[in-house]
Amino acid sequence: MERWAPGGGDTRKTRGRPVRTRGRVIAALAGVTAGLLALHRMVPNSVGRAGSLLESFLPWLGLVVVGLLGTALLRRSATALVALLLPVAAWTYLFGGLLLPGSGPGARDLVVVQHNVSDENPDPAGTARALAAARPDLIALQELVPRALPVYERTLAAHYPYHAVRGTVGLWSRYPLVDARPLDIRPRGITGFWERGLRAVVRTPHGDVAAYVAHLPSVRVGAGGLASSRRDESAGLLGEALAAEDLETVILLGDLNGTVDDRGLAPVTSQMNVAERGFAFSFPAAFPLARIDQVMARSATVGRIRALPATGSDHLPVTARIALD
Repeated sequence: MERWAPGGGDTRKTRGRPVRTRGRVIAALAGVTAGLLALHRMVPNSVGRAGSLLESFLPWLGLVVVGLLGTALLRRSATALVALLLPVAAWTYLFGGLLLPGSGPGARDLVVVQHNVSDENPDPAGTARALAAARPDLIALQELVPRALPVYERTLAAHYPYHAVRGTVGLWSRYPLVDARPLDIRPRGITGFWERGLRAVVRTPHGDVAAYVAHLPSVRVGAGGLASSRRDESAGLLGEALAAEDLETVILLGDLNGTVDDRGLAPVTSQMNVAERGFAFSFPAAFPLARIDQVMARSATVGRIRALPATGSDHLPVTARIALD
């Protein structure tokens, strides 16, 4: 026979003694989840970069909270329900603001699109048309390959008369581009052709803006954890370049192969504003789990970021509105 336990958790008679079941276990799991959310920076990165791996999927701990909540309700555990207030509060503090409605368009806004188009994209023309349909002011592309580059140039030319390409990254603009040059973010140990960054000045109606386009090295998740040392090194070089930028207003668009919570990107995120609204998970396109395609800014505000429909790439495009200060 079961009865409601005022202190939380149901109890059963086992050999004449009441035994609490589940409530304390759920409460303990709630405490662990809250700790991971609130203290994720304290998870060490020394073994398998466990901290960065956790931070890459941190928002998904919300599903753990939902699962625990459902179990607590089924078990009618007051103790567990009270304990669950901790991870709910932690998740809401970290990510709740991303769900709020954003502000409307402003007179000094720039609309941008960021997309890793994939070097295996079977339909570059269709991809270019889809990106232009979002009517952005700037389009940043990565994984541009020689056979596809003329297609992007030809398809985007009508609405984006200014563009700069360095290596496998490019920037298309409605406004004039000047002083376009390569950006050296190559980690040590990479040989051969590897040019995955550029910096240009966009002559907008509201003043000059330094635009950076970057594609950081890939990371891998395996039995040994997260392999991200080259990505982290490249992020450090990108951070140095941003810190040395003379122009006050800076926009960064790129496939950074990391989320804004990942401490591996701290050299960049510590000096740039990230999106205030929206999750915009962008990778993998078939079942997006994380946003590794980023829009950031300095002396400007990145409003809502959202994912666009799939193209022929394994990434989803993302678009955001940037309010220039």
